Amino acid sequence: MAINFTSHEVKVNLKEKTRLKAYIKEKFAREGQKLKDLQYVFCSDEYLLEINQQFLQHDTYTDIVTFELGTDPNVTEGEIYISIDRVKDNAEKFKVPVEQELHRVIFHGALHLCGYKDKSKEQSAAMRAKENECLKEYLGITV
Repeated sequence: MAINFTSHEVKVNLKEKTRLKAYIKEKFAREGQKLKDLQYVFCSDEYLLEINQQFLQHDTYTDIVTFELGTDPNVTEGEIYISIDRVKDNAEKFKVPVEQELHRVIFHGALHLCGYKDKSKEQSAAMRAKENECLKEYLGITV
């Protein structure tokens, strides 16, 4: 079971990577989802826009795109692309520290791979509650 963090043409100051990997692994286990391989790629708006256009046919900026690559629905093999530009803009917009917003998005991607959706109001509310739970558990932040 591997979790990797890489950057594509951006700099990211992600602290305590070993602790974060352990938390994500624990979160998958608590959600009843096996984790085989998870790649986080931190990138620019432009790079993520290209991915969004090419693979999802969406012509919009977004903070995250998550791909499940495996064939077994009970075992996660995924890639999560996160726009650092969007994370910084959203942190400013929502008046939260960049570190908090970055972790929210990191957890958001993991939660998608655990089966959480965010297409409807009800799904979005459940996703937000889970994100807030993660922020509280991991960063000690009550949102």
